[in-house]
Amino acid sequence: MLTDALSGLAQVFQPVPLMLMLLGVAIGFVVGILPGLGGAVTLALMLPFTFDMQPVEAFAFLLGMWVVTSTTGDITSVLFGVPGEATSAATVLDGHPMTKRGEGGRALGAVLLSSALGAVFGALVLALSIPVIRPIVLAFGPPEFFALTLLGLTFVVALSGQRLLKGFVMAGLGLMVALVGLDPQEGVPRYTFDQLYLWDGIGIVPLVVGLFGGAEVLQLMLSRRSIARAEPGAAPDTSLAGVGQGVRDVFQHWGLVIRSSAIGTGVGIVPGLGGSVAQFMAYGAAQQSSKTPELFGKGAVEGVIASGAVNNAKDSGSLIPTIGFGIPGGAGSAVLLSAFLIVGLNPGEEMLTTSLDVTFSMIWVTVLANFIAVAAAFLLLKPLTRITFISGPLLVPFLLLLLALGAYTANNSFADVLVMIGAAAIGVACIRYDWPRVPFLLAVVLGSLAERYLFLSHSLFGWSWLARPIVLAIGVVMVLAVVTPVVRRVRARDRGMRDQKIEETA
Repeated sequence: MLTDALSGLAQVFQPVPLMLMLLGVAIGFVVGILPGLGGAVTLALMLPFTFDMQPVEAFAFLLGMWVVTSTTGDITSVLFGVPGEATSAATVLDGHPMTKRGEGGRALGAVLLSSALGAVFGALVLALSIPVIRPIVLAFGPPEFFALTLLGLTFVVALSGQRLLKGFVMAGLGLMVALVGLDPQEGVPRYTFDQLYLWDGIGIVPLVVGLFGGAEVLQLMLSRRSIARAEPGAAPDTSLAGVGQGVRDVFQHWGLVIRSSAIGTGVGIVPGLGGSVAQFMAYGAAQQSSKTPELFGKGAVEGVIASGAVNNAKDSGSLIPTIGFGIPGGAGSAVLLSAFLIVGLNPGEEMLTTSLDVTFSMIWVTVLANFIAVAAAFLLLKPLTRITFISGPLLVPFLLLLLALGAYTANNSFADVLVMIGAAAIGVACIRYDWPRVPFLLAVVLGSLAERYLFLSHSLFGWSWLARPIVLAIGVVMVLAVVTPVVRRVRARDRGMRDQKIEETA
């Protein structure tokens, strides 16, 4: 195994694969910054160029591009509040408020380093899991997938903070939006209002881009100010001093990095759940374990670290079932599976035995590409941070164009642009009247998945699936996720009352 690992590394450092990896990283860097296009779409566009390539060359090019989009997607999330792709939405919640406070450098330092460490963690798990992949993935069926989607919805409690009732209302509205489209069992249109566009449901990309990015841009337009504001009379602070603080924050919260990376890898292994679910699960878990959960959503660096770490770890996780069984973990790995067939590789036993060196070369590419992208991003931090001090009226037209392109390129549909505009208006209303947007988005993402897996679970197992061990274990985690914040809040209240009595007695 060590021989294959070293052979894989040596093959990546051959001139042609190395150049192709650098080209892929450059493309992925640009695509990640552009909202909406996404890694999976770009993979599909680049796939025809791999027809005449050797396996290692093809994966150096495609993987180098794919894994980098997650890293650079976080940059626009932090600086402009515009998610580079749907899986970068959680980064907006704390990264953009930090930028508004003039701490964009610190947020970028934290998210980029945690992304690189998350990629290393995911690649390590991928390498170690090669001998034991099969039983892990086969243990999950529709009941376990359904339980995981319910676990994600449970985090609505954590993500709502003090606004629990509003959080549940928003989650309910999100579930209603998830119902739009054709009924997957009967094929009956639901809430489509005779519009053919709505038969496939509301697209997640225009929804995310509008709800978060569009809302922030409209707010910026109305405020007529820059994104970040310097103190009156002081020059804008675009120094990289904050970057060092962000890097130190990551090392101070190393446990959070590992925990979020583990969640990303674990959710990535499960086919069909997707990166958006992983990111909000890690974000919710970070908020629950934080000593200052009330700061989440207002610029907590822990939220930025959790979102960054999970983003890259999930990519390696989704490669595990793809390599082990030929079952793609998500849209990106589904396109990558096509590359396996193009270069003449068969997932499963062949990838784990005779072509093990190629498999290890893929693992090396995921790590090396991320480190190259993070190093390039660090070099560009100063000019990127300076952009946030540009006057809003000058920046808004460019950002609006970016948003419209992001929404349109998701399905090449003008209707998606209209959805984005509608979502932006809803996002502005949510910000103005203090209604949480995350439970709404989480419910939209998970609603259709939950419906599909519930139907499959009942069809295959009746109600006996409720007694399956993994389902019960996930159920225990759900109960803890609900009870823990309540217990913590009661204890904090009792402690406050006790301290008040002591002060009055003294």
